[in-house]
Amino acid sequence: MTNVLIVLAHPDENSLTHRFAAELTDALTARGAVTGVADLAAEGFEPRFGTDDHDAFLGRRAVPGDVVLEQKRIDQAEHLFLVFPVYWWSMPALLKGWIDRVFVRGWAFEQPEGGPLRPKLKDLTVHLIPVAGADAGVYRRHGYGASLSTQIDHGIVDYCGAKRGSTTYLYDTDTKSRTDLNEEMRQLAHEITAPLLTPKM
Repeated sequence: MTNVLIVLAHPDENSLTHRFAAELTDALTARGAVTGVADLAAEGFEPRFGTDDHDAFLGRRAVPGDVVLEQKRIDQAEHLFLVFPVYWWSMPALLKGWIDRVFVRGWAFEQPEGGPLRPKLKDLTVHLIPVAGADAGVYRRHGYGASLSTQIDHGIVDYCGAKRGSTTYLYDTDTKSRTDLNEEMRQLAHEITAPLLTPKM
C-alpha cells in the first residue's frame, strides 16, 4: 500500500486549507492509500526553533522529543503533501517553523565538517498545495510562483534529496464562491492522487 502524510497549517478548521486536505484524504483513502494527517495548529506544534533545537544542532543534546515524533511520521510515508495558505507570497510561519525544527541535520541531511552534503530523504516525494488568494496571472507576472519554487522545491526538497512531486495551486480564493471552490478542490484532489496509485506497467 502507498503511505501518505498530509501536513496542513491553518488555525481555522473551516478553512479552505482544511477542506482541501479533507478532499485529498478522501481521494487517497478511496484509492487504497494509508493516509495520515498532521494538523499542526490543532496539535499545538511549537514552531519556534529554540535553545533545545540549537543545542541539538550543535550536538550538545538529543533532538527534542516532539521533533523525533514528527520525523517518525514522515519516515513511514512515501508521499508528503504540504497544504497551506499563501501568506505574503510564502508559507505560514507555523509550517516554516515545522520545517526548521524537523528537517534537521542527522535526519534530513548530513553535513560532515569539511565534507560534502549528503541528502537523506531520497525515498520521499514532496507535493505542494498552496491555497492562494490571487489569480494565476498575478503569480506569473510577478514571479511569485517561481519564488515559492525556489524557496521550497530547490531550497528544501532538493537540498534534502527528496523527489519533487506535484505542485497544485488553488487560485483566486478571494473571489470565487465557496461552492465553486469546493468543486474545484474535489476535482483537483482526484487529479493529484490518481497518478500516485495507478499501477505501473
